[in-house]
Parts: sequence; C-alpha cells; structure tokens
Amino acid sequence: RQVGVPYIVVFLNKADMVDDAELMELVEMEVRELLSKYEFPGDDIPVIIGSALKALEGDQSDIGEASIFKLAEAMDSYIPMPERPIDKPFLMPIEDVFSISGRGTVVTGRIERGVVKVGDEIEIIGIRDTAKSIVTGVEMFRKILDQGQAGDNVGVLLRGTKKDDVERGQVLAKPGSIKPHTRFEAEVYVLSKEEGGRHTPFFNGYRPQFYFRTTDVTGAVELPEGVEMVMPGDNILFKVALIAPIAMEEGLRFAVREGGRTVGAGV
Repeated sequence: RQVGVPYIVVFLNKADMVDDAELMELVEMEVRELLSKYEFPGDDIPVIIGSALKALEGDQSDIGEASIFKLAEAMDSYIPMPERPIDKPFLMPIEDVFSISGRGTVVTGRIERGVVKVGDEIEIIGIRDTAKSIVTGVEMFRKILDQGQAGDNVGVLLRGTKKDDVERGQVLAKPGSIKPHTRFEAEVYVLSKEEGGRHTPFFNGYRPQFYFRTTDVTGAVELPEGVEMVMPGDNILFKVALIAPIAMEEGLRFAVREGGRTVGAGV
C-alpha cells in the first residue's frame, strides 16, 4: 500500500503439504483480513490455492497445473490493463548498459512514459553531467522496432556513446523535459519496527540511501525547524541533499533504504 501497488492477486502455495481443508480456509481468511487491514478489498481479492511443485511435476489435480491456469486467469480478469501515458514527454530509467561490437552502446529499461523513435535526440540525465545522444535503434525481445512506447521493455542503441559514459540509475529523456537535482523537499513515511523498519529514531544529518527508479544515492536529511528527531511510524516533511544529481520532478516516488532494507517511502 505504501509504495502504491494498486492491485493484488494471492496464490497460497504449498497446498500439497496440508491435508486439512479447514486449515486452508483459516489461512485464506487470515490473508483476506490482513489485506483489508491495509485498505485493500480483502473480500474481493482473488485467492488461488495450489502447489507450484505439483504444477511443475505435471499434476492434473486442482492444486496442480489447474491452479496455475486459474492464477493466470485471475490476473487477466482482476487486474485492469494499465493506462499507457504515451502522450507525455519520453522518459526511460536505465536498468542496464551493454556494448555490442560493431553497433555501439545499448541501454535497457522499461519506458515510463512517452514514445521514442529511431533518429530522436535524447538526453542522458542524472549522476553525471547531462549528455546528449541520438537513438539509432530500438529493440524489444530481439525484434527491431521503429519506436518504443510507455510500458515497453526495450533496448535503445545510442550513437557515439561509450559504455562507460552511461550507468544504471540515469534516465533517457526528451531534451529539456526533466532536470537533475541534488536538493529536494519530500514527504516521507518512516516504516515502524513492526513493518520491518528502524527500531530507533533518527536525527538531523541522518544519511540513508534514497532509491529512485533503478538506483540508490546517499543523501543527508535536514529536519524542519523545531523537529529534533523522527520516530519509526512518523509521517514527516523534510529536505534532502544528495551526493549526486538525479533526474526528478514533483510527485516522484522513492524509497529510503539503509543497509539494503527499506526503512521509509516518500514523494
């Protein structure tokens, strides 16, 4: 709920380990109650009972292959097709960078919004100085395309860009559409101890990692005047100074992490 997951489908696995049907019902009820507690429609969410192992073994009973088909069907029918924001300016967070001999540098990622076409000029923004390049190819699952659009997982071939010039955590964007920043103000929910967050409060100058899109960047927290410390479970507005610039705009969501675990979520 905190990171904005809109729909959930539940698969209760390892059903082959339980013979008691009443116990299964009890577990399903508990799962539904937990979902309702976090403001999901617990009574309406599809809950499929099955065994992944049995399905892999080719078992034809209800908990075998049939349960996986049921899961796929529930995902198709319950989760609506997401709106693809193709009329907004192009933006793609970079997940990986490859060098293909004779062709150049390919960056991969999922297009967040807009459309990118072969021949478009783009900017590479964040972490380093902003650079420009030209898209010389767009590929998806080894197919060569004329363009990629919001929601597509693509590889984008960049002209004259060396592999060492780009890295995960940067974004490709339409020139002038988004700017890199090191300082920002954010509203953050700090996870409680029960939610897997910190056990102790934090103070001014706290330096966690801020995870934007595909990478984390260390930043220092500046608490508002009069606020001495922030307790786990608090909602707070504070300022952050990052050690490297990140492409950002109003409403961008991020996670606050510490030693690889999430301790907060912010906007």
